[in-house]
Amino acid sequence: MLFFQILRTAFRGIIANKMRTSLTMLGIIIGVGAIIAMLSLGEGAKQQVMESMSRFGTNVLRVRPGAARMGHVRTGRVETLTIGDAEALVKEVPGIKLLSPVVASSTQVKYSNRNASTLITGTTPEYIEINNFQVAEGSFFEQTDIKLVRRVAAIGSTVRQELFGEGPAIGEDIKIEGQTSFSDPDDQIFIPVTTSQRRVFFQDYVSDITIQVEEAGLIPSVKEGVERVLRARHRILPGAESDFSIRDFTEMMMAMQETTRTFTVLLSGIAAVSLLVGGIGVMNIMLVSVTERTREIGIRMAVGARRKDILRQFLIEALAITVSGGIIGIGAGVSIAELLSRFGEWGTVITFWSIALGFCFSALVGLVFGIYPARKASLMDPIEALRYE
Repeated sequence: MLFFQILRTAFRGIIANKMRTSLTMLGIIIGVGAIIAMLSLGEGAKQQVMESMSRFGTNVLRVRPGAARMGHVRTGRVETLTIGDAEALVKEVPGIKLLSPVVASSTQVKYSNRNASTLITGTTPEYIEINNFQVAEGSFFEQTDIKLVRRVAAIGSTVRQELFGEGPAIGEDIKIEGQTSFSDPDDQIFIPVTTSQRRVFFQDYVSDITIQVEEAGLIPSVKEGVERVLRARHRILPGAESDFSIRDFTEMMMAMQETTRTFTVLLSGIAAVSLLVGGIGVMNIMLVSVTERTREIGIRMAVGARRKDILRQFLIEALAITVSGGIIGIGAGVSIAELLSRFGEWGTVITFWSIALGFCFSALVGLVFGIYPARKASLMDPIEALRYE
């Protein structure tokens, strides 16, 4: 039989049992749709991680306090980092482009009869440059404000909306934990580091020290320099554990990407199980079809059809079911991803390779689960097939 004749005969057999074919395709549709949706979610999560991490700037290190130990048990944070440490690092460690000590804590902020719970970050002007922040209105505080411990603040857009709505914010006063006369408010609230220490949180230490290195190649040497200077200042003996830690944002980004990748593979694996179930359904229906059409197979063999023609016919039927289901499943998966993005507020990114993967999986399922029924049909004895009732 010519190939187009085999193809026509195969599709005729599929169309003859529309309901059964539709139900068989449903498993493939669900499986492929789930894979597309899960991969889109994973890609969206990866992109969100990248965007979230990129706001911290490039070539960034963060020095944080370590943890006290009693034997092998951690007893809590050690608040050992100071502004003096930050000043020493700038002077003694080559390769540092920008540095900013940070004092941060969540607290209540009040303006008139409105209040909001937000993060108060005491820092220096270098902080917004390190983290690629832009000032939309007004200006950020300056080194003079830090030296004079002034009550000034810059606020982010979320806090601005909560406290001021559509009204003006520049020049207004807000109250932070009972401290008044802070002007220039904005969402996450930034205030001079000295003001946060002496007027708000009443502490001498800092929460962390953020460092921007001049170039990526200098990160290892800068980390070594920071380790050396701080251990010397904190009088830590050789071999003893440091009372601080240094985090490399590049390493953190790679770790988060790996976590996201693992999460995506896990979700896709779960979705692939439903595709496997759909494939078993295809094989089951194809075996039923072979049994029902035994006499038809015998007649075709009797009039000259070769075994490979019978094999191709049933294999094409299985492929037609799975590939058609895969195409519909791709459409369903894209639609689900769009709905999740629009109404579920989950970031989704639909990529060409995820669509190609879904299509290839559906074709592979047709081949794998269609070959046994097709082979069974091709190996029938024509005489026995003609006798079948």
